[in-house]
Amino acid sequence: MSIRTTISLIKCDVGSLAGHHIVPQPLFKIAERNLQKASEDGLINSYYVFNVGDDLELLMVHTKGETNPEIHKLAWDTFKEAANKALELKLYGAGQDLLKTAFSGNIRGIGPGVAEMEIEERGSDPIVVFGADKTSAGAFNFPLFRIFADPMNTAGLVIDPNMAGGFKFEVMDTVKNKKVVLKCPEEMYELIALIGTVQRYMISRVWRARDNLICASGSVTRLSQIAGKYVGKDDPVMIVRAQHGLPAVGEILAPFMHSYLVEGWMRGSHWGPIMPVGLKDSKCTLFDGPPRMVALGLQVTNGEIAKDDEGKPMMADLFDDPAFELARREALENAAMLRRMGEFEPARLGPDEMEYTTIGQILEKLRERFKPA
Repeated sequence: MSIRTTISLIKCDVGSLAGHHIVPQPLFKIAERNLQKASEDGLINSYYVFNVGDDLELLMVHTKGETNPEIHKLAWDTFKEAANKALELKLYGAGQDLLKTAFSGNIRGIGPGVAEMEIEERGSDPIVVFGADKTSAGAFNFPLFRIFADPMNTAGLVIDPNMAGGFKFEVMDTVKNKKVVLKCPEEMYELIALIGTVQRYMISRVWRARDNLICASGSVTRLSQIAGKYVGKDDPVMIVRAQHGLPAVGEILAPFMHSYLVEGWMRGSHWGPIMPVGLKDSKCTLFDGPPRMVALGLQVTNGEIAKDDEGKPMMADLFDDPAFELARREALENAAMLRRMGEFEPARLGPDEMEYTTIGQILEKLRERFKPA
């Protein structure tokens, strides 16, 4: 009998030590305690708590399905308790991502980022989960295209018959709140035409075309559109399945051999180079960055994260590897180049994105001084 397992990755900026760079231990302890109790009570089967920069990340494996109110309330209550602790400690940005005051059954659309995937377990199910800080959900467009549509990145698209039919991409128009599904390779050019506009069109899901097997799920929350103003960048999360007729783990990681530019960085107002790092380096410092990306590998086994002999979940810190030193060096070089431009475009975002930041207050201050030319 097949097992249907749900992987939920939910993140929130609940407060940081000394600016916007890291989640301190008191907040970690709250998350660990709450998820441990949920595991003992049978609500979730296993969990892992980590951070990417100032974002607290809750990885939960269970059998409740996607958008389950109990799972989402567990995350909401945990984030609220951590935010209250952050307020008590006068940490910076306490509760920044909690944009609503009450929970209404679903954590989507009220601040925290959510990626969920319900799967029918295969003989072996390797999973890669990604978290990012100081950037938006559009940061995943480029690597997802490379992983599931570019044969120059993913050899399996050419030599694995189980992948020959290609993949389908669900793309969200985050301005009009609409979505479209495009199939590659047939609609590759149309896909690029959309997702190349990373500030508006974002890949939310990917399926294998021949059987609609779910392959990837990401968060596409736009915090500025929920709040109507800048309250921090979206800092997305993503879940990707690997192997056995899907891209290999090595193919999933290959796009991160080089750095690339994403929106966000300082005050959510700049283009910055993504830096793939291990957990120990997932703190954003230089100009509140550079934007960081973390990748963790795990096995889903009988409805839970596979555990070691001591009962602890086994997690592979995939970017904690010299193989990504080139990307990290490129990120620093590109960061230095962009910062030489100061506050001149294209280092700074364009006016459509800047309108959600505090620059609007400066423009309002000058409004009466503008005269007809």
